[in-house]
Amino acid sequence: MKTTYPQSWAVQKLGDVMDVQGGSQPPKSEFIYEPHGDFVQLLQIRDFGEKTVPTYVPKNKVTKFCTKDDVLIARYGASLGRILTGLEGAYNVALAKTIFDKRLFFNKYLFYLLKTSVLQSPLKMISRSAQNGFAKHEIAHAQLPIPPLNEQHRIVAKIEELFSELDKGIENLKTAQAQLKVYRQALLKHAFEGKLTAQWRAENSVIPAQAGIHSNEKLDSRLRGNDSMGGGNDRRVETAEALLKRIQQERGQRFQQQLADWEAAGKQGSKPKAPKPLEPLTAEELDELPELPEGWGWEKLGNIAELIGGVTKGKNLDGKEKISLPYLRVANVQDGYLDLTEIKNIEVETRDKDKYLLEFGDVLYTEGGDKDKLGRGAVWRSQIEACIHQNHIFRARVFGGVIIPEILSLYSQTKSAKKYFFRHAKQTTNLASINLTVLANLPVVIVCQSEQKQILLEIEARLSEVDQLDQTITTSLQQAEALRQSILKKAFSGQLVEQDPHDEPASALLARIKAERAVGAKNAHTAAKSHKTAGRK
Repeated sequence: MKTTYPQSWAVQKLGDVMDVQGGSQPPKSEFIYEPHGDFVQLLQIRDFGEKTVPTYVPKNKVTKFCTKDDVLIARYGASLGRILTGLEGAYNVALAKTIFDKRLFFNKYLFYLLKTSVLQSPLKMISRSAQNGFAKHEIAHAQLPIPPLNEQHRIVAKIEELFSELDKGIENLKTAQAQLKVYRQALLKHAFEGKLTAQWRAENSVIPAQAGIHSNEKLDSRLRGNDSMGGGNDRRVETAEALLKRIQQERGQRFQQQLADWEAAGKQGSKPKAPKPLEPLTAEELDELPELPEGWGWEKLGNIAELIGGVTKGKNLDGKEKISLPYLRVANVQDGYLDLTEIKNIEVETRDKDKYLLEFGDVLYTEGGDKDKLGRGAVWRSQIEACIHQNHIFRARVFGGVIIPEILSLYSQTKSAKKYFFRHAKQTTNLASINLTVLANLPVVIVCQSEQKQILLEIEARLSEVDQLDQTITTSLQQAEALRQSILKKAFSGQLVEQDPHDEPASALLARIKAERAVGAKNAHTAAKSHKTAGRK
């Protein structure tokens, strides 16, 4: 629907009332990172964010400068269309400065206006990659509403008043959201230190944890607490030591079955390897881990679960029998849940299908990428038939099913697990990754299945409330952003502030500016002609 503007407003094409001037890009060999003499800061898009890295170049190596009042447009990449202001210096080629008659536009009015669909829609319609930026002519047709200059000042004052109130509300919502994250971490910490189920243990004849108890000298170095007493009089409650023995038996039985299958198949392919236990956790490693209740213990993930990587993309399968299967990518494995909104297919050798095929209850861990993606864990519940996973996702399949998969997934979200992953990850700028060896050596909590179930009940009861609150906050934040857009829409259609009949209409100002330009052009032409005539004499 076409917008109707007040009579005192005018609408002009961007190219008729404004110029857009790209920046300059001196060679990196000229860069320094501290203020110095005749150097000037070379502004880049990142300098307008929270993580600034000031860069300085010689003034004589740049030609494009801006002041704190200038309005800039980001030209490239993910930041395309960001409207920036408030810094002074030279600006690089990733930025473009708006140049306009200050009688026609108040810079802050323009700053807010260009954030709206007035400019953003034309930018979205540019067909080529955002990495290539935009050319001036591609936004020249954008229609700019122009109120009288005095009204622009009133509009900006009202916008900033309303935004200030809105920002306070948003800040409160984000504070509440951050507090929920803190509560969630505290809840997980208490769960895996046995505090959530202390009453359950007391009622089920399990000796409750006592603060500060260390009895490592009496135990296998993997365990803490008194396993000889951990079961009390209720034999349904297994100690960590008993669970580990059962896991080892299951692991041995699995190997014997694999060996028998290999022999029955005529010994085709590689001979299955006998499982080799990982080195036990040292006393020093245990000292860095949280205290556990009696009857609980620590064990390395690789000793309780089969771990493998996934299929590698881009393999040459020419001439090989292959099959196309749905597969999970890093984007599908979130922190504690799976996002299956977009599933892609990949071709693999038919003989590898069973190797990579996911089974109900598998725990999936991410290799990394961005640091927040490091070691994320989620449980596979066979949501998609015949699904596999790529090599940037590791699969853990617990021996004997004695550890409930959700326990491992939840533990991967704890600070203890994340600290381990960060410490052992291979890290570069903003990126981090782990390998199967690191994952295999992850210390995980071992506790009887009946208490695992109780832990899940306690966590889920509390987290369901947290998730509901978090969703309410997320909805409120979305509504706040919608309100922000509504304020801007009203502002730039003349509905936010009243018009003042004493304001000079924008059309009158435009006519005067046009007349001045015509006179200036005529005078310039006359001067040039006179100069040319004088040169002939």
